[in-house]
Amino acid sequence: MRFPRALSAVLAAALALSACGGSGDKHSGGKNGLEKTDLKVGIIPIADSAAVPIAVNKGYFKAEGLNVKFEPIQGGAIGTQRLMAGSLDVTLSNYVSVFLARDKGTMVKVIADAAEARPDLFPIVVPKDSPIKSVADLKGKRIAVNTLKNVAELAVVSTLKLNDVDAKDVHFVEFAFPEMPAALQKGAADAALLTEPFLTGGRAKLGLRTIADSMTGATANLPIAGWEVSEKFTKQNPHTVAAFQRAIARAQRDAASNRPELNQTITGYAKIDPQLVKIITLPGYPITLNPTRIQRVPDLMVRFGYLKQTMDAKAALATQSG
Repeated sequence: MRFPRALSAVLAAALALSACGGSGDKHSGGKNGLEKTDLKVGIIPIADSAAVPIAVNKGYFKAEGLNVKFEPIQGGAIGTQRLMAGSLDVTLSNYVSVFLARDKGTMVKVIADAAEARPDLFPIVVPKDSPIKSVADLKGKRIAVNTLKNVAELAVVSTLKLNDVDAKDVHFVEFAFPEMPAALQKGAADAALLTEPFLTGGRAKLGLRTIADSMTGATANLPIAGWEVSEKFTKQNPHTVAAFQRAIARAQRDAASNRPELNQTITGYAKIDPQLVKIITLPGYPITLNPTRIQRVPDLMVRFGYLKQTMDAKAALATQSG
């Protein structure tokens, strides 16, 4: 059977389109149109990171077409370095590290919120037999934070200021959160900004004493951390980012509403005693990225000399998927 020349041309064009992919969507390379399906995510082994393991365990990422593997990192600054080097696709980062990175020209974006402060979540602790009784006694002492120039250090500086102690009169030293109790016990640090799940364990096993809650006053309910990617990643992988956001939002709701499940999850990735995890202090788990709330962080950084001028928090946040 012979087709008219015009009809043959139409059929040829249709076949060509079919060979290129019938949807015509340039993002249709993977499931749900995802540009990238395999993601390596950096988590810190503290309660702030819970949403990613929850989303992995409950299949929320899988339902979105994502294959997520997570691995521990020490802190946000280190996570950002690995992000920009390409060994991580997404990382947990505290907001201080996010704004410091952007201030230095490292263009990162937060795609989902992770945690906000609660009372007794980031106390300054000392060994049980330490002569340090108050914040005033910290002059000349070594204070452990998980990484320098991050939200932990900012919280300590704010607490020092509140107690008329100059931050220049203390020495900040780096220890990963799991190492801090031992560092205090061995005398490698005089005090530490410690968080869960290592705080409750340190109190129970070593008798660590709290001399101040760093999340009060100017830092009360402070936004702590979010899930960060490079700005380039958001531009090249918008569908993947949206899928990650949807999965994390589901996991954040679970973290905020199901304490037994959250306890079991934290026990798995943070390697904490199942009995201790039942009584640890947990952060808040926000569902949405709220620029007005997060704006508190760069404003506070200006106040304490981490930034010369404030930054627009909204510019550091990626549009959140519904």
